[in-house]
Amino acid sequence: MIEVNNVSVKYIMGDFKDIGIKEYLIKKIKGQVLVNEFWALNNVSFYVKKGTLLGIIGSNGSGKSTILKVLSGIMPPTKGEVKVNGSVAALLELGAGFDGDLTVKENIYLRGALLGYTREFVNEEYKNIIEFSELDNFEDVAFKKLSSGMKSRLAFSLASRVSPDILILDEVLSVGDMAFRKKSENRMREMMSGGTTTILVSHSMTQIREMCTQVLWLEKGEMRSIGDTKKICDEYEEYVRKMKNKTERRSNL
Repeated sequence: MIEVNNVSVKYIMGDFKDIGIKEYLIKKIKGQVLVNEFWALNNVSFYVKKGTLLGIIGSNGSGKSTILKVLSGIMPPTKGEVKVNGSVAALLELGAGFDGDLTVKENIYLRGALLGYTREFVNEEYKNIIEFSELDNFEDVAFKKLSSGMKSRLAFSLASRVSPDILILDEVLSVGDMAFRKKSENRMREMMSGGTTTILVSHSMTQIREMCTQVLWLEKGEMRSIGDTKKICDEYEEYVRKMKNKTERRSNL
């Protein structure tokens, strides 16, 4: 379903926002523009089979969100190539695709349209979307007034209404109560049994261990390993413990 070949992503960092185009061109001619390059991903390759639930783990800044943007088609890789076979539904940010000033009901139709749902389909599924998200009493409330947990429930309910070929989730299930997380996990298992391939980024190692059939470990933009969930989670947690102990020893010097 997904094939990633030697993918690298480079970010160009510089203080461009505080100067105008004219000043930028002058500085560039004089060689005074300072640009820093940061490789968020470096030569990453892996393959994901249909029906897999791949968990992606790693420390902050390891490239987890970047690889999701590449897989979603939001960000092209600087080097390498990505082959994604099938339709993709991605939940990378809770507010993405929603209008804060519109009501929950209005946003269901708006976000539904962005996901490719027809108005007729949303009409038919509206009740199910509302009931699954547990927002029956908030249909006429502005989206911006919802809690982060409510936004997460609505976003997941909409994205999982149909089974896309590939579902990409970035920490969206870490927001909200335990009961809804369990319901969402059950829905993800249903989708997997129907052939949906899921990519999940989560800092909850319990969730990764319980849900994922395979794990990818990224660290500082490089792929450390991919494969058996228990084995890689054990290795990652041991790595985290060692890094924590090293930091504590330095702070005590």
